[in-house]
Amino acid sequence: MDLDLAGKVAVVAGATRGAGRQIAVQLGARGATVYATGRSTRGQRSEMDRPETIEETAELVTAAGGRGIAVQIDHLVAEQVRALVERIDAEQGCLDVLVNNIWGAELLFSWDQKLWEHSLDTGLHILRLAVDTHIITSHFALPLLIRRPGGLVVEMTDGTAEYNRTNYRASFFYDLTKASVLRMAFAQAQELAAFGATAVALTPGWMRSEIMLEHFGVTEANWYDATATEPHFAISESPAFVGRAVAALAADPDVARWNGQSLSSGQLAQVYGFTDLDGSRPDCWRYLVEVQDAGRPADVTGYR
Repeated sequence: MDLDLAGKVAVVAGATRGAGRQIAVQLGARGATVYATGRSTRGQRSEMDRPETIEETAELVTAAGGRGIAVQIDHLVAEQVRALVERIDAEQGCLDVLVNNIWGAELLFSWDQKLWEHSLDTGLHILRLAVDTHIITSHFALPLLIRRPGGLVVEMTDGTAEYNRTNYRASFFYDLTKASVLRMAFAQAQELAAFGATAVALTPGWMRSEIMLEHFGVTEANWYDATATEPHFAISESPAFVGRAVAALAADPDVARWNGQSLSSGQLAQVYGFTDLDGSRPDCWRYLVEVQDAGRPADVTGYR
């Protein structure tokens, strides 16, 4: 890839693993300086108790061709986020890309409990992790991002606005968080447009995160073996796919055409021409509607 993001400064909030890690890496692959934030470091794990760390992410960014800077932050703590933005201002004098990817609730929500059955404390904590963190981060980061025209905010969610409008997403708290992030992108877009900045919502498809691979007992190298038990997993994509989607948006001089829209990795691959690591372009959300949700046998022909 060309280093067309050289000189650009990005924050990937929630870059420890999954989509956040590969968004940071793919921005770095095109030359960006990336502040990779998260709670898990080599010396301290978050409540998720996972082995991935922000230091590893920053090293991957640098190895890819950019400059990775790891910053341990709990995005629920306003003063920590304020300090991050002040540091970026002092070190870089600008911010070009903000990716709100904070989540951290994979192990907290229930797939089958109703609202009245779910732990209320846990449910409200999910909302704090998935919604409040995004608001706090944007509140402090946007004044720096709008300092010069061309800034980009990417709100990471699960599901397009079209899909989520008519499909219940697993449980009350999960559904509410993902819908809220979609609306946050739309609202920020209205406020940012006058400053020459753009905000979008972006979803990956069925993403092969570290946790997802572990769930199926496979690795990225042999992920297809999981289709023996879950045939529709054939449409899945690596985290690098959505990472390349963010990098494509960040490098697009006409990115404002997307302002306020809900986008997907598969959709943007058709526009920008990037591929997943295996050279394919999985179009997961179209597949879900036309194949999986329609009750048809798994067949990714024409969808990747």
